[in-house]
Amino acid sequence: MSRLPLIALLPAALLLAGCSGKPPAPRAPQAAGARRVATPWDGMKKDEQRASDVQKTVDQQAADQRKQIEAQSQ
Repeated sequence: MSRLPLIALLPAALLLAGCSGKPPAPRAPQAAGARRVATPWDGMKKDEQRASDVQKTVDQQAADQRKQIEAQSQ
């Protein structure tokens, strides 16, 4: 008797055993203070927030300057 059919059935048996329908065990929940993994977009988001903050400052300064000009021209 040849061992070839037995060896051919072994990967199929392992595959079926791996897909048994039993849900995987849940991983340990992350701690509340766990650090978030950095992504490539984090730097861009920081830059975008910084630009937004600068724009708010510029808009506020422009509004203050307009008020001063209006107050002087009255």
